[in-house]
Amino acid sequence: MSAPAALQARDLGWATRGLRATSIVERVSLEVRPGEMLGLIGPNGSGKSTVLRLLSGILVPTQGEVLLDGQALRALPRRALARQLAFVSQMADTQDAIDVWDAVELGRTPWLSALQPLSAEDGRIVRAALAAVGLEHKQRSAWSTLSGGERQRVHIARALAQQPGVLLLDEPTNHLDIHQQLSLMQLVRALPITKVVALHDLNQALACDRLAVMCAGRLVAQGIPREILTPALLHDVFRVQAAELVDPQDGALVLRFKPLDSSFP
Repeated sequence: MSAPAALQARDLGWATRGLRATSIVERVSLEVRPGEMLGLIGPNGSGKSTVLRLLSGILVPTQGEVLLDGQALRALPRRALARQLAFVSQMADTQDAIDVWDAVELGRTPWLSALQPLSAEDGRIVRAALAAVGLEHKQRSAWSTLSGGERQRVHIARALAQQPGVLLLDEPTNHLDIHQQLSLMQLVRALPITKVVALHDLNQALACDRLAVMCAGRLVAQGIPREILTPALLHDVFRVQAAELVDPQDGALVLRFKPLDSSFP
């Protein structure tokens, strides 16, 4: 008997409101298994970020529901939800004069009562979160001095300090250089919790346990990366030609892309 889903979307939909209401996401149903890394992929405008915000509770669905460990998300108090699920958006920033420790410490807020100071145990959790992202040596560095990759790591550390069972990340490698991208994805893959990651880079998506493919607001495919990222799907959804290459060093699959009007040599 399989384990129950850590996170589940049932017939999920969301539309803008007003006289010109527009459907952004329609009838999305998916399950995220405990401990797995699910990659959410699709072209720009396909609805990936909207789905993540629906799964996190930031957006309220206009259709369907989200379940977290079998409980309806809408029925959970915000504090209880923040203790179970954390969301990291694309390159969130702040103008506040805070340091790295202060930023990560914010992750403990759901666990504190009003005016309750942080305990020694809270401090231990913050230090462990910083260690997980390799930033212990930067804990008193000012936010303004950090690189883009370091800021993303701080956001992940803040999320880890919440001690969630589920972590949602919206294109965490956006705007990072290649070294930072590889390092950050290696970090995310190693986290021992359930993860849903919206990704732009399809070669990075190959490292996920499973993929969910969005197109024009709908979920069009789910499954293991090697079975999902076929030349036919890449042609129909991403409008590219694709060739599969194998790295001779480790046998890893690599995808090479060209526009539809080009031919491979």
